[in-house]
Amino acid sequence: MAGTAVLGRLNWLAATLVAKREETARVRSLIFEFPMWDGHMPGQHVDIRLTAEDGYQAQRSYSIGSAPEDDHLVLTVERLQDGEVSPYLFDVLEPGDQLEMRGPIGRYFVWEGHMGGPLLMIAGGSGVVPFRSMLRHREASGAEVPARLLYSARSFEDVVYREELATTGDGVEVRLALTREQPEGWEGYHRRIDADILAETAWPPEEMPATFVCGPTGFVEVVANCLVDLGHDPESIRTERFGPTG
Repeated sequence: MAGTAVLGRLNWLAATLVAKREETARVRSLIFEFPMWDGHMPGQHVDIRLTAEDGYQAQRSYSIGSAPEDDHLVLTVERLQDGEVSPYLFDVLEPGDQLEMRGPIGRYFVWEGHMGGPLLMIAGGSGVVPFRSMLRHREASGAEVPARLLYSARSFEDVVYREELATTGDGVEVRLALTREQPEGWEGYHRRIDADILAETAWPPEEMPATFVCGPTGFVEVVANCLVDLGHDPESIRTERFGPTG
């Protein structure tokens, strides 16, 4: 697949925004047409580059939220108050506009149906984005691998893809941990993900789950360390982390 070439060999190409979709007050999905796209694996990401009139450039990486089987490329972006790129993508970029993009990038944090499972995905905040790609691929490919998503967010209103996650197919279980606010009658977790929650949620180490953790750096470190303490092989835990935004 040409799209999985070494990063230094990737070319910057033009992608056209087709539509925007609000996911939460601070998160939007950007739907692109990318004629030169060679496809991707669930869990990969792309680089975006913005160039100002004076030549100044800013570049950021974003996880792909769409499955390889989807018609369009979807990036889901959290607006960072002091960010250089996300405010432009969130507030300024409009359908019909183009921007420079290259990818897909990364073969470590990926899962495809033939890789088996069970599949355990643990997300903090916008770290859920690559897991949407994995879940949509699981459904589109007809994979029957049991899948479980444990997702930590500040409040129910901050749950990205909440309507889609509420209608996942057979063999998929979604568990939410709301850390700051919970709706009346909430029956999910009321706290940050900890060792006790992981002990209840993760498959036992002997079942050799394919385990992925994505979120802010501190979140990922805590979850990965807890999983190791519970007996999981560190080599079986794949992690992807970003700045302190979750």
